[in-house]
Amino acid sequence: MEIKVIGAGCDSCGALYDHTLEAVKRLGLDVKVEKVDDLVEIVKLGVMQVPALMVDGKVVAAGQVLSVDKVCKLLK
Repeated sequence: MEIKVIGAGCDSCGALYDHTLEAVKRLGLDVKVEKVDDLVEIVKLGVMQVPALMVDGKVVAAGQVLSVDKVCKLLK
């Protein structure tokens, strides 16, 4: 599983990153969570709203800070 948290470094993006790390920990997943904050890379990924959560190359949430529980549901 490949997980990316995409955002330009704002507080909301940081919160989604932290929530994603906590969800991975709760679920006991052995995966790396990558933080993508380079604007060129964000555009290449096709993300139009940040923060965004991408799992295995697919944007599963954009434009919102998901709770830890919601991230857990998406990763199951």
